[in-house]
Amino acid sequence: QVQLVESGGGLVQPGGSLRLSCAASGSIFSISDMGWYRKGPGEQRDLVALIISGGRTHYADSVKGRFTISRDNAKNTVYLQMNSLKPEDTAVYYCNADLKTSPLTDITPYWGQGTQVTVSS
Repeated sequence: QVQLVESGGGLVQPGGSLRLSCAASGSIFSISDMGWYRKGPGEQRDLVALIISGGRTHYADSVKGRFTISRDNAKNTVYLQMNSLKPEDTAVYYCNADLKTSPLTDITPYWGQGTQVTVSS
């Protein structure tokens, strides 16, 4: 069994910062990509940022220069530092990890339960 547990969401004023964390635990053999997605009201779930096992990163255009994704492989944890937050960043943020639970299994995506980020004055 694998669990992804997110933390760090909350209410912040425009221009403020938040740092999200997501720790993967359980029967994990290896993790390839880790990422953050978000779903705003009435919207679909979209990619925010992705970091592959080698450390390369990819960002949605809307967050480039404001958000930074990082990971601690020893802790199976991915972070999202969010600066200069805007009201349009308001959404439920989900972490994702593509991982193997044994050497023989395929890479499978796992998701966290989501954490609410609200940017409002």
